[in-house]
Amino acid sequence: MYYCWLNGEIMPASEARLGITDLGLLRGYGIFDYFRTYNGIPFQWDSYWRRFENSAHKMGIDIPISKKESYEHVLTLLQKSEQEDIAIRFVLTGGYSADALNSAAANFIIIAEEIHPVSDSEYINGIKIITAQYVRDVPDIKTLDYKYLLSHRPEILARGASDVLFVKDGIISEMSRSNVFMVKDGKLITPEHNILHGITRKTLLELVKGMYEVEIRDITLEQFLSADELFTTSSTKKVLGITAIDDVKIGDGKSGKVTLELLSLFNKTLQ
Repeated sequence: MYYCWLNGEIMPASEARLGITDLGLLRGYGIFDYFRTYNGIPFQWDSYWRRFENSAHKMGIDIPISKKESYEHVLTLLQKSEQEDIAIRFVLTGGYSADALNSAAANFIIIAEEIHPVSDSEYINGIKIITAQYVRDVPDIKTLDYKYLLSHRPEILARGASDVLFVKDGIISEMSRSNVFMVKDGKLITPEHNILHGITRKTLLELVKGMYEVEIRDITLEQFLSADELFTTSSTKKVLGITAIDDVKIGDGKSGKVTLELLSLFNKTLQ
């Protein structure tokens, strides 16, 4: 059983409820963040909390408890789950509103969830994604607004893909829930603009200092499709190869040498 913390009370996640006047429901006014534990320890806690604080600040929503209190609740939820590792989702909404515009206090939920790991075969074979002409309006904030992904998910699945790559005016930015990298002539290249600054992306960039030449810049879709290797990074995916985009095969159709080396490097930091 998985539990959650909701406004000061711990309960089974399946029993948690929010009222219908919450601004997250009425206006989509809210933020979230998502991370996981490794060996019972929240991964990159300071970085995830800093990003969550940044999202809350930019959205004008006050977090009702401190960083220290939040960490203690995360550990309690981990203990109650009786699992070695869990995923954690923070959800912070605008709170209850009588006029659908104003509220006195935010609603804050910390939810323990099951981890849905990437399979060994996916790490070896990589994933297929499709492209879409889209860029999120506030990409540096993890808002609750995922309407594009959810409304297009039937098409993604019908085309045998796992996710969607956002493209705007010929420039790629990110996938719906993860960052992207390309490998070209031994260089690692990742987009600079219109992205959420992922913590796994940040961690990987720190790990490869002195090992690879790195470029952080705009990447055209044409350049991306001509890469030697492509991969994506996120809390759940770690370092996962992208081996097909739309109808274009990348490399030999399997995760490349650099991608697998970086996955191994990342995994070693978790031991």
